[in-house]
Amino acid sequence: MTRPIRDSKVPDQLTASAWFQTAIRLVDDLELHDTVTATHTWRVILYTRALAEDAGLDRDIVELLSIGAALHDVGKLDIDGGILRKPGRLTDQEFDTVRAHTTLGEARVLDAGITDPLIRQMVRSHHERLDASGYPDNLAGENIPRPALYFGVIDSYDAMTSRRPYSTDLREDAEDRAIEELLSLRGEKYCPDAVERFARMHERGDLDWIARHFNEDSPRYQMELPGSDSSRG
Repeated sequence: MTRPIRDSKVPDQLTASAWFQTAIRLVDDLELHDTVTATHTWRVILYTRALAEDAGLDRDIVELLSIGAALHDVGKLDIDGGILRKPGRLTDQEFDTVRAHTTLGEARVLDAGITDPLIRQMVRSHHERLDASGYPDNLAGENIPRPALYFGVIDSYDAMTSRRPYSTDLREDAEDRAIEELLSLRGEKYCPDAVERFARMHERGDLDWIARHFNEDSPRYQMELPGSDSSRG
């Protein structure tokens, strides 16, 4: 894909920093609401930064992508925690409720004063797929915002490689199997460029430390991410 990751002007540093702090507060709220979603969020922030830096994107864009990753599931704050933590299969009605986190999340982002289109696109459209099988808008191909298309690879990978209420047992080769599935669906559901770059990073072992240190078994931790003063997927 040749479209730029971003077409509009990058916000000033003060604005981006304020958005970052807002995002962290919302992720803290999310951790109280649903720990599994919160630990997933921390991992995908780090995967997003790693992928963006490997692609050589400008630092300002990396920071915005990190904020988008942090906020992608914030709409789950408006979903009943009992549904999010339900073991086993969701009913169709429950699944529709969970799917609404994309539009609810965009509304929360706007209410928080975060207006950047890149961030909004990641929150609303990270479950869209190339073949129009995704949600909430059933977008296809080039109609899917590129930040959301790239992030969809990361979000899906983490869903395949982490324990969820509906899937608590993971095989030892879960990461390899996830990469194989993403590769098999590149060009059909997932962005080929993002999948291939992510697969190369996995092959080199660049991503191993993220899942190892940020999982549901880890103690409560304090993260320092660039941009701070201290510098159902």
